Amino acid sequence: MAREGGEITMEEEAPHKRSGFCSSTGIYQSLLHLDDNHRIPTRPNLDIATLVLSKFPHPDHADTRIALIDSSTDRRLTYAQLRCSVNSLAASLHHALGVRKGDVVFLLSPNSILYPTICLAVLSTGAILTTTNPLNTASEIAKQVSDSGAILAISAPEELHKLLPIGIPTIVTTRGPDDDHSWISVEEMIDGGEPLDAPTPQIAQSDTAALLYSSGTTGVSKGVILTHGNIISMMTLLKWTVDITSAQNDVFLGFLPMFHIYGLAFFALGLLTIGTTTVIMPKFEFSAMLEAVQRYQVTNIPAVPPVILGLVKNTSIGRYDLSSLRRVGSGAAPLSKEVGDRFRLRFPWVELRQGYGLTETSGAATYFVKEEEARVLPSAAGALLPGFCAKVVEVETGIPLPPYKEGELWLKGPTVMKGYFGNDEATAGAMDCDGWLKTGDLCYFDDDGFIYIVDRIKELIKHNGYQVAPAELEALLLSHPHILDAAVIPVEDEEAGQIPMAYIVRAADSKLTENQVIQFVSTQVAPYKKVKKVSFIDTIPKSAAGKILRKQLVALSKNERAISKL
Repeated sequence: MAREGGEITMEEEAPHKRSGFCSSTGIYQSLLHLDDNHRIPTRPNLDIATLVLSKFPHPDHADTRIALIDSSTDRRLTYAQLRCSVNSLAASLHHALGVRKGDVVFLLSPNSILYPTICLAVLSTGAILTTTNPLNTASEIAKQVSDSGAILAISAPEELHKLLPIGIPTIVTTRGPDDDHSWISVEEMIDGGEPLDAPTPQIAQSDTAALLYSSGTTGVSKGVILTHGNIISMMTLLKWTVDITSAQNDVFLGFLPMFHIYGLAFFALGLLTIGTTTVIMPKFEFSAMLEAVQRYQVTNIPAVPPVILGLVKNTSIGRYDLSSLRRVGSGAAPLSKEVGDRFRLRFPWVELRQGYGLTETSGAATYFVKEEEARVLPSAAGALLPGFCAKVVEVETGIPLPPYKEGELWLKGPTVMKGYFGNDEATAGAMDCDGWLKTGDLCYFDDDGFIYIVDRIKELIKHNGYQVAPAELEALLLSHPHILDAAVIPVEDEEAGQIPMAYIVRAADSKLTENQVIQFVSTQVAPYKKVKKVSFIDTIPKSAAGKILRKQLVALSKNERAISKL
């Protein structure tokens, strides 16, 4: 049918129906739906710990079903042992240390087999969990403790020195045989706690469960308020995606940091509702990851793009048996089409699926449910998860945009945060009066409802009035056989405003030159996207979640230019 008298015909409406886009509201609705076995709980008085423990295997199987394995020691916890540990620790926190509903407990630790126990025990008391990166400095930790109002800290022994100047009451996770007895340990509290005395506070889904600190959309660290309902919704969506894609006896490998929403959502909480076995790596090392896959017959690896890039380019992989691997997930940062395609060529039996989320959405927003779709659309980040809707908003005017038009992604959904803790101004800047979360990410949808994340809006390079996405150039650079890793940053320029500069990690023994890199890019992009300057570096600085730390590279480039002028 054709357009007649200004009316839209059926043929013109069909693409919008496939994308979930409504032209009258400018809203994209999720086209995915949960089945009856995976409904998000609506009971108001339900907390995370109660839900997780209720999903543990039946008592007949809980004594033998392994929940967690420490890859460094081979220590194992069954679901029955984990339940007992959670209840015992919760009882000790409540009765011995006086932790109550609404108190904030600060957790400073790398990944460990105790991490899920600590998280669930804290949440069982009705207290609020706030986690942090062990790499943070003492001053950064002091700021978070103060900002969150934490009344108790739980620390790995090696990080204890960062908390001493603060004066906050502290217990350690473990204690070696040669340590003094100045500090109570979590393990002692588990042994001394009585599971039957675990507290049973009245906790609502609307109550705050966690304060996870994120740069958000303004670059300043802020406490993201996630409610029990937010995380319960996230765990329900995770269980749905895993149940429809995985086998009953899958083994997951957990090296993503549990202080980050990605690791917390998967390994400390979410996977425990599914009854799988998770192998936990206290510290990520690439060779140790490969050894763990081989030793424990790992089937699933939730990962980040740098790890997938390593699987593509590392030359030592042939020494390991990775035949057990079935699925690899990618999140926390964009995965380029080039890296995805090369991964599938190297591991044709492994499913690779990309998703998208933020700390502000409890780690969830979009995902590929079907592997065949992920293969056909390697540049996309999946489709909106059930219960989500989105807008793509023109950055300057705020006008909602249809498919294939780039704009800022706005989200609504059951996992979207309550706001930023103690920061009404930041909350108002990130969420409008109707509850839409402004993600700060530039994106577009296609006609079938799949989303493509272009880059962070604040990281776009403005060159002669054109916008250049660093992620696009990085993906191109990574396709070069002599480039192991790459990052693109803006460099100030009097004539053009900004020019793209690339930091490159060369392959071993490579003699790749700056001019060769510039020529490689220039033949494949529009003139305004050309890389104008190249610097070689040993490693690209990245966050624990795999995001490039561009601020560090911008500072490095300024220092390099200052030195060159001397």
